[in-house]
Amino acid sequence: MRHSERFLVVYSGVLTLALAVVLLTGARDTRTATFDEIDVQRINLREPDGTLRMVVAGRDRFPGGIVKGREYPFERGVAGMIFYNDEGTETGGLVFRGKVGEDGRPVTSGHLSFDPYHRDQALGLSMQQVRGGYESGLTVNDVGDTPIEELLQAMERIRALPEAERAAAQQAFADNAQPLVPRLFVGRTRDGIAALQLRDGSGKTRLQFRVEEDGAARIDFLDADGNVQRTLGADGSEAGGG
Repeated sequence: MRHSERFLVVYSGVLTLALAVVLLTGARDTRTATFDEIDVQRINLREPDGTLRMVVAGRDRFPGGIVKGREYPFERGVAGMIFYNDEGTETGGLVFRGKVGEDGRPVTSGHLSFDPYHRDQALGLSMQQVRGGYESGLTVNDVGDTPIEELLQAMERIRALPEAERAAAQQAFADNAQPLVPRLFVGRTRDGIAALQLRDGSGKTRLQFRVEEDGAARIDFLDADGNVQRTLGADGSEAGGG
């Protein structure tokens, strides 16, 4: 009997040790894994406390607007990745889409943006192709004082309204909110010009440095209505606007 008891004690100890080794080894293996290839519709990158820091997703699983961990669903129609700050609030992203439109011409866009705290994008690098032409460049924006959470909440309220009331509600919100205003653009315009555009607080271009496809270069001074008031040519010539 004593021999059997000792055997059972040793046997139980060996099983316990083996189980501990398996559990510890298994736990360690789940922390690091190597794959040759993986297919996935969405990846959520989180901190140890669960705070969301990045989402990589296809169009059908792409997130809406997220502020401090709360999501305000809306359809973006893009794939890519979204970045989140230490509080789990959207702070920029890289998105893209592209297809042939109903008119048989391609509709393509790609956009990388960075947002200030609880505001919309202050810096964007983008390319947009529609109706046969494309524009690509860097844009710097004024973001205003309207928190992004307030904008998302307004969108949520407006979507819940009867369709006949939505347009008026959207206009009422736009009249009171401070919009995103582009202040600087540098890149290629839709008409093939390499341009540097400096814009006023309303987003209207007031000073433009441009080079045409044929190499002609000039500087334009514009009024608030977009009319060229003065032009300086590369040869030092000056012309007034119309």
